[in-house]
Amino acid sequence: MRLFYVLVLVTLLVSLVAAEDVAVTVYNDDLGVISETRSLEFSKGINRLAFTDVPFCIDPASVRLEVLGGGNITILEQNYAYDLVGEGQMYEKYIDQVIDFVSADGEHYSGTLLAYDGGSWRTRGSVILRGQSGRIKIVQLDHIARVDFPELPEGFVTRPTLFWIYNSDTQGKLDAKVGYQTSGMNWSAEYVGVLDGEEKNLDLSGWASIQNVSGNTYQDATLKLVAGEIHRALEELFIRGGRGWVIKDGFDLEYYDELTFEEKAFFEYHLYTLPQKATLADREQKQIALFEPARSTVSKVFVYRPERNAKKVEVDIKFKNSKETGLGMPLPAGRARLFKADEDGSLILLGEDQIDHTPKDEEVKLQVGFAFDITAEEKLLDQTRPSPMVEDKVYEMKLSNRKEEAVSVEIEKKLYGYWDIMESSIAYEKKDATTIKFDVRLEADEMKMVKFKVQNYLRSSDTSTVSDR
Repeated sequence: MRLFYVLVLVTLLVSLVAAEDVAVTVYNDDLGVISETRSLEFSKGINRLAFTDVPFCIDPASVRLEVLGGGNITILEQNYAYDLVGEGQMYEKYIDQVIDFVSADGEHYSGTLLAYDGGSWRTRGSVILRGQSGRIKIVQLDHIARVDFPELPEGFVTRPTLFWIYNSDTQGKLDAKVGYQTSGMNWSAEYVGVLDGEEKNLDLSGWASIQNVSGNTYQDATLKLVAGEIHRALEELFIRGGRGWVIKDGFDLEYYDELTFEEKAFFEYHLYTLPQKATLADREQKQIALFEPARSTVSKVFVYRPERNAKKVEVDIKFKNSKETGLGMPLPAGRARLFKADEDGSLILLGEDQIDHTPKDEEVKLQVGFAFDITAEEKLLDQTRPSPMVEDKVYEMKLSNRKEEAVSVEIEKKLYGYWDIMESSIAYEKKDATTIKFDVRLEADEMKMVKFKVQNYLRSSDTSTVSDR
């Protein structure tokens, strides 16, 4: 490091309106990977280069530089400067130094800055000055029209900048590939489905909703989206605080058929690439079509889960993500909104749900809402203990259908521990170690009761807890 102080370091400021080639890969979990090619000016020897137009949320430890076209260039040191110049920062840097003020009516103030108060959202604050005579003045900044600082303090930058100290045996312009990771970027799938009049078919459209609050705009970039969950070393995540971003209200939808992502399998994930270049502006949320609208056959299912809601019956829409049903494509995780057209053609929102990453040929189930005309109620009728290690419970569930047509309701009841069904008024299916299922057919305006007895085998800790009571 002593060599740096002996040699004169030349700072080459890179003035770039846009990189020559930019690729942006966005992940589902607050991560973006940027790859860009820029033309950089290098000088022989040990010099300093400023690389601007990087995001505020960059992870500087992830930066990699590859110089193209020959030449031996070694990066000796990298520094990331993100202390951006601002009014408050300028005042704080000039504490104990002389500054000049001009008020709105032309009066001049000059003195040594002793303190600065940033004020609030209503006022600009105030400063305390010591004049040449030693008198102390408090100046309200709301009445100040101009402030003169001698120079920009060292260490301030007007935009986030990477400073590289390098050693080069080459002089001139060379193309360089620069890659880095940044937080502040996310994407999720947004699905819009419209049921037909008979509620047998669903017209499904998929959109990629991309959010960029990284602190940088990427002009004419090749845009890629990764669907899947990558492993992150959480203790090494780069987290920067101290700045808030405001996201635009509403979506700037781009309904262009040619802007549809091309999908392919990539490693153990799925990669979506936009064929055309796109600009991803800072503090912007952009929607681009994931796939062409597709029609799928669906079924409507009524499900009663008393552990979730003891009084209401869920309405689910389910379909198989296969070519036979009209789909058969990877569906990234995201939100699905379901609509149905009224007689006059207006769309009515039926409900919305989240879906997980779903490969082809797998089932998708969306909870739409709760049935208005189907009611349910569960009661624990009896609870006895035939022996210290055995407990019996008798449940009764009441289902009522007030619709004008027949329906089928699935009951999914959770049971925990070691258990056996001793009696049941209707047939049941054991779905797994903690769930039993009943299928109940209800005619129009019919009510049915489902009653069963379950025997639980208690552990010693359970019996001691009961005896303690």
